[in-house]
Amino acid sequence: MRISGSSPVNLNPTNRYPAQNMPGQADRRENDTAVQKPTEIADAEVLRQIQWLKNRDREVRTHEQAHLSAAGGIAVSGASFSYTVGPDGQRYAVGGEVSIDTSAVAGDPAATLRKAETIRRAALAPAQPSAQDYSVASRATAMASKATIELMRAQQNAPRSGSLLDVSA
Repeated sequence: MRISGSSPVNLNPTNRYPAQNMPGQADRRENDTAVQKPTEIADAEVLRQIQWLKNRDREVRTHEQAHLSAAGGIAVSGASFSYTVGPDGQRYAVGGEVSIDTSAVAGDPAATLRKAETIRRAALAPAQPSAQDYSVASRATAMASKATIELMRAQQNAPRSGSLLDVSA
């Protein structure tokens, strides 16, 4: 999730979705019981890589859609993705981000509090939030705390009408 507003953050999509070994890279297991021809191994490897990329693409798109759905009106843009080209020539999303506005609502701590709660919900909306998502949620919690303090100060300083009578003559 990319945020914008008073404290913009540039996200590196590869940090959001740490590199994971595609099948056959570091975790290669060959069938010891049958002798396979090199072309059969290569074809099976390509199919595993394509399936891994398809799963990754679906995971990334679902993750970013969860952010976008929960962000509502504070989303600055739709989801954007970084892609890789698979061995089949198709592009697969392997990283993504959604930009949201995280600036406080000037002069309105109640609106800022509501916005902070929306930011937090949007950051934690995916089934598996990333470290960046948790960071955004933490900043939204701090924003909400600050807005709550401002609300309490405003209530303390507000004139209280009707509760006190001036009985001096």
